[in-house]
Amino acid sequence: MKALLGTKIGMTQILADDGTATPVTLIQAGPVTVTQVKSLETDGYNAVQVAFGLGKNLSKAVAGHVKASKTSPQYLREFRVEELGDLTVGSVIDVSAFNLGDVVDATGTSKGKGFAGTVKRHNFNTSKSTHGGNGNVRKPGSIGSMYPQKVFKGKRMAGRMGGERVTVKNLEVAYLDAENNLIGLKGAVPGPRKSLIIIGGTA
Repeated sequence: MKALLGTKIGMTQILADDGTATPVTLIQAGPVTVTQVKSLETDGYNAVQVAFGLGKNLSKAVAGHVKASKTSPQYLREFRVEELGDLTVGSVIDVSAFNLGDVVDATGTSKGKGFAGTVKRHNFNTSKSTHGGNGNVRKPGSIGSMYPQKVFKGKRMAGRMGGERVTVKNLEVAYLDAENNLIGLKGAVPGPRKSLIIIGGTA
C-alpha cells in the first residue's frame, strides 16, 4: 500500500548533474503502524487505518482501540484500498513503499490568512483610483439584484480565508531517504511547517 502520514519540513531544491534545479517539498514521512484493517465482508468496504506520531493523554476509547497495535498515536487516518494484501494489525509502512518517479497526491491544511477582503480572497479587480474614483478602491460593489431581493448562498464576499483541507494531485516523488524517513515531492504542498501531510499513491 502506497500511503503515508508525515509532517512538512519545508521546501528546498535538488540540483541535477546538468545543473537543472527541481523545487522539492521535504516531508518527514512515517513510519506508520496499521491499527485496523477493514474488509468488504465485515465493514462494507476495504480500508486500512494507520497511526502516526507520538500522542499524549489518549482517551480510554482510543487507547483501547490501538492497544493491539502497541502504539500511542498522535494521528489516526484511514485509507481506502482496492485490495488489502497481506497487511495486518501491527504492520509497519515506511517510505520504502515508494519509488522515485511515483505519482502521488498530497493533502494538508492550508495556512490560515484570517479575515480577507474580496480582492485578496477571490482575486476581484479594484475600482478606479483616478478619473472619478470614490477613493475606496477595494469595495466589493453590488451584491444583490432587484429580484428575488436576496443574496444567494455561495456569493463570493469577504470572509475568513485559508485553513481549509487542500489536496494537490499528481506530484512526483523526486527524493527518497529511507534511513531518515524523508520523502521529497516535486512542487509545493499545502500547509505550514510541522503540519500533517497525507500522502496517497495514485500510480
